[in-house]
Amino acid sequence: MRFLILLLFGLFFTLISTETQAQTSRESETKPVPSSTTQTFSKKKKGSKKAYNKNYDQGIKDYENLMKANKKKYKKMEKGMEKPQYSDPSYFGHKKPPKKRPKNKRKFCKECGIVH
Repeated sequence: MRFLILLLFGLFFTLISTETQAQTSRESETKPVPSSTTQTFSKKKKGSKKAYNKNYDQGIKDYENLMKANKKKYKKMEKGMEKPQYSDPSYFGHKKPPKKRPKNKRKFCKECGIVH
């Protein structure tokens, strides 16, 4: 039992010591970058930035036009829903109010599923 515990402690300390050595070896391998080196980057044309802004502005205008069209469409739909066939419950979804027939002559309505 003692042997097993000592073996585990020895293995644990061995792993810890190798990790610290690996870190120090990485630090010693890093090389400082000389400050005298000049890097050349490809410069973009200034017109491309303006083109991006133009596309962005065009996208905003398209979005605003779409929102105006949607607002107009929804107002028209709302105005249409004020018709009695939609707002009056006695219509049951019919364009004209259904006829009130006598009880012995009533029919099943395919449109609303009610006998009237």
